[in-house]
Amino acid sequence: MGAWAGYGREGRTRGCASLLDENDRTEERYQALEDTGRSSVRVWLRRIFLVVIFLLVAPYLLIVLYRPDFVRPISTLMLADLVTLQGYDRRWVAFDDISPNLVRAVMMSEDGQFCSHGGVDWAQLQSVIDDAMAGEATRGASTISMQTSKNLFLWNGRSFVRKALELPLALVSDLLWPKRRTMEVYLNVAEWGPGIYGAEAAAQYHFKTSAAKLTRQQAALLAVSLPNPIDRVASKPGPGLRRLAAVVDRRARQSGAYTSCLFD
Repeated sequence: MGAWAGYGREGRTRGCASLLDENDRTEERYQALEDTGRSSVRVWLRRIFLVVIFLLVAPYLLIVLYRPDFVRPISTLMLADLVTLQGYDRRWVAFDDISPNLVRAVMMSEDGQFCSHGGVDWAQLQSVIDDAMAGEATRGASTISMQTSKNLFLWNGRSFVRKALELPLALVSDLLWPKRRTMEVYLNVAEWGPGIYGAEAAAQYHFKTSAAKLTRQQAALLAVSLPNPIDRVASKPGPGLRRLAAVVDRRARQSGAYTSCLFD
């Protein structure tokens, strides 16, 4: 009886030790799984961080790559059209093969101080900020350099995030590109209708002519349609669009010194 009792106590002791060992192993397994989970989260956070850094840095590298005249950049909207299998029409033309009528009209419609600012029109931007702080309706303050940067590297739509990304890109591109190069790129990536990009495709689509042969009236209509080329159809202007085009045409004819960085 005593032997059995001893065996029982010994068995219970071994059983308890075995149970403790099993609990320890279970705890170790949970700890290993927890460590693996934390490690996996760190790996994914590191990957996301690297992707974000790449997306922030890549546009500045592309600005350098897009500097040579033989490079023909495409916009993010063109890429979207390709990804969604919609396709697009864009026929690159050199600056000298674009009618001065269109150059002057676009500049006087979109950014009259293009030749004098360094990518951002700070006075105009401050005026817009003041209006917004006062609760008044705001107007656009985007320069051609800013719009070019937006078209090449960012997205459509109004947001402070996009504007914050747009400003330094415009400053760097204006620093590295001559004004003629900026205007050339802009006029070759601007949207002028669904899937219609650039001056040549726009001239052919809307007026059945080339970018080099656009008249003053045609150029003015294309220029005033730029803010909203889907709703403002240059080849089918209403009375309001015609009046706006006439104002832009008058400014373009008197642009003179304003366009000196492009034609002198």
